[in-house]
Amino acid sequence: MVKDPIAPGATTEEAYEKACAMLGVDPADAEFEVLETEEKKRFGLFGGRPAKVRAFIRSTPADAAAEYLRNVLSGMGLGDVNIEIREEEAGAELVLTGENIGFIIGHRGETLDSLQYLASLVANHVDESYYRITLDVGNYREKRKETLENLGRKMAARAVKTGRNASLEPMNPYERRIIHTAVQEVEGAKSWSEGEDLARHVVIGPEGGERYVKRDNRRGGNNRGRNGGYNRDNRGGRAPRRDNRDSRPAQNRTAPAAPRVLDDVSTPYGKISKN
Repeated sequence: MVKDPIAPGATTEEAYEKACAMLGVDPADAEFEVLETEEKKRFGLFGGRPAKVRAFIRSTPADAAAEYLRNVLSGMGLGDVNIEIREEEAGAELVLTGENIGFIIGHRGETLDSLQYLASLVANHVDESYYRITLDVGNYREKRKETLENLGRKMAARAVKTGRNASLEPMNPYERRIIHTAVQEVEGAKSWSEGEDLARHVVIGPEGGERYVKRDNRRGGNNRGRNGGYNRDNRGGRAPRRDNRDSRPAQNRTAPAAPRVLDDVSTPYGKISKN
């Protein structure tokens, strides 16, 4: 038996019957998808092509997961929710539609993730092989994916620019993979996961590791001395008072010096007395 066989045929009906035979089931027990419709030859000689049909059986694990969700949602007062099963590789996506069901998404999809986890347990209890179940409401998954991709690229660019690592909030494995993929698009950035269980989160940083950034925590930066005074020659110490008043105690002060005679030979006026 071939899973999801694709068969050609002169007509769609003939292709469907062939695909069901490959699947090993009666045509009444299977479903089909028309991949290509038949085209007749022009003038009976040129062109033309056969029909192509894919046959499949609706997965029992997906049905079991959908039935479980209907019961849970009915208990939450949502008895009129429609669940569409969309077959995927190695699993199925269950799309929920109905009125006033947005609240089951929860904070950042936490409620939706919990329902998805429980539905996956039910689906995998039916079949021994791994079967992936994905839940979606109002295209939330795609919107969340775009949000995470933008966040990953933004934080990666910031890490490259600043040379510092940045830790994101804890996320589930699916969302962490989205972040990792987005970071790979930014040259010079890398990402990895840290933490355990519910605290597992993504860290984004520059490829070469964090770069040491020298910081001056003193007031005024490098232009001030140890005591906070403005220092023009960077030799430290307090700058002189602008009014030139002597701040020493009176008993330690000396008498002012006598007027000094300046002899400036560079001026045409000769000797200058300062009284």
